[in-house]
Amino acid sequence: MHDLILMGAGLLAGAMNAVAGGGTLVTFPALLVMGLPSIAANATSTIALLPAALGGVYGYRSNVGAVSRWLALFGPVSLLGGLVGGILLVRTPSATFDVMVPFLIFFATVLFMLQSTLSAVIGGRKGVQRRSGAWLTGAAVFQCAVAVYGGYFGAGIGILMLASLGMLGFGDIHEMNALKVMLGFLINVVAAIYFIASGLIVWRAMIPMAVGTIMGGYAGARFAQKIPQSRVRLLITTIGLVISAVMFQKQFG
Repeated sequence: MHDLILMGAGLLAGAMNAVAGGGTLVTFPALLVMGLPSIAANATSTIALLPAALGGVYGYRSNVGAVSRWLALFGPVSLLGGLVGGILLVRTPSATFDVMVPFLIFFATVLFMLQSTLSAVIGGRKGVQRRSGAWLTGAAVFQCAVAVYGGYFGAGIGILMLASLGMLGFGDIHEMNALKVMLGFLINVVAAIYFIASGLIVWRAMIPMAVGTIMGGYAGARFAQKIPQSRVRLLITTIGLVISAVMFQKQFG
């Protein structure tokens, strides 16, 4: 039963990520419910979602050439930020992270709720605008900050990256998603390597959850066009808000 619950959570999270994002809002709380300490649950969730993320990278492989310049700019800072975030997580006292958990989940849920508004704003831009060196440096610093947050917790980093790309003037959604997926994978994989080296991963829980994320990612990608996006987004937002409320009650009630 334990494995089935974890696989089911992974299945739902993988499908959510394929359709609209927000999978961490399911995997992380599911691992907490299974009794994992919060930091170990966060690290294990990161590893469990990596196979689905790798599938996303493979799916956007044809767009690498179009975004290679931006990968060269943002890739190194994403790796650096992801590593710093992972180190910060490992060095955060468990009691401190427990207090932060409700705020992190609520923040990620709010970001998810704002995604539609952000997409509408970004959709109005046409082509990558010419920017000064100072502007590009600022964008790289912002991406590094996003990567630190991603290595530390992770949920909502895709939305933050879309905001950065929108400010740069990207208008091709396929290129934006390709860059977002690839940078997100770099952030998570470097944090994951550090988590593994630190001995944080609960493999007994990670393996069935990872199997579920792969199955869910495949199913989500296959049926994404048939699922009403508004209903999916409402479900994910509701899940996030409910989990946030439960976590706030648990910590401060």
